[in-house]
Amino acid sequence: MKTVLLAGGFGTRLSEYTEDIPKPMVPVGGLPMLWHIMSIYSHFGHDEFLLALGYKADYVKSFFVNYETLHSDFILDMATGKSRAVERPDVNWKLGLIDTGLNTMTGGRIKRLSSWLMDETFMATYGDGVSDVDIDALLEFHKSHGKLVTMTLARPAARFGIVEFEENGLVRSFQEKPLESAAYVNAGFFVMEPGFLEFIDGDDAILERDPLERAVAEGEVMAYVHNGFWRPMDTKRDVDDLNRMWDRDEAPWKLWSLESSSARKSRGHFDV
Repeated sequence: MKTVLLAGGFGTRLSEYTEDIPKPMVPVGGLPMLWHIMSIYSHFGHDEFLLALGYKADYVKSFFVNYETLHSDFILDMATGKSRAVERPDVNWKLGLIDTGLNTMTGGRIKRLSSWLMDETFMATYGDGVSDVDIDALLEFHKSHGKLVTMTLARPAARFGIVEFEENGLVRSFQEKPLESAAYVNAGFFVMEPGFLEFIDGDDAILERDPLERAVAEGEVMAYVHNGFWRPMDTKRDVDDLNRMWDRDEAPWKLWSLESSSARKSRGHFDV
C-alpha cells in the first residue's frame, strides 16, 4: 500500500527555516521531519511513498537522491576515482518524488497523484507531524467500516502550562502542556479509497475544506481516535520541543526512527 506525504507547501508559519528549506525538511535530531514520518510508516512495514512536492522540490529530491552517499562510510581511491561503500543505511524505501506544482493546494496535490495510486486504497498524511499512532490498528479500523476515508483524530498539547491558584495567590497545581480538555483535531494519518479522489475538483482544492466537507456530508468519513502522542510542527517552539524530546530520549517515535538509521556493514580489505 502506498503512502502519500504532502510535502509541497510554503510553510509560512515557520519562516525562520522555510526561506531556505521546505518545511518537511526542517531537522529533528539531525534528520528531516519528513524522514521521521516515513520511519513511522516503515516500522509497520509500509515502505512505498509518494512525495507530493512543490515549494523547493529540488531540495527534497537532492536529499533522497544523495541519501546513501550522505549517510554512508566510503573507501575512496583518489587516484582512480573509484569508491566503495563500507557502511550504508539499511533503508528499503521506494519513493516517487513527484512535483505537484508550486501553488497547488493539499487536495489538488493528492488528485495529481491519481495515476500513481493505481486505483488502490492508500494512506496519506501531512509532512509536518509525528505520532506513535498504530498504523496496523488504523488500517484494520478502516477496513472494518467500508467508508471512503478514515481520518485520525488526536488531542493537541496545550501551548502553555495550566495553573490553578487560590484567591491569595497560592498556586495549588501546575501542569506543563497538558492535553486540551476534550478537543480533538484532524491529525492526518488518513486512509483513503480511490473513490475519494472524485471529491477533489482540481489544483485549488484544499483537502480539509470542500473535498472532506462533501465526503462528511455524504457520510463517507470515519474517525479513528488516537489518544497517544501526536505533535505537529507549526512554530519554532514546536521545532525546539521536538528536538528536545529527541535529545532527551523522550520522543515516543524515536525507536522506530532508529530502525531506519541502522547501517548495513560491508567491511573487508582496504580496496575498491
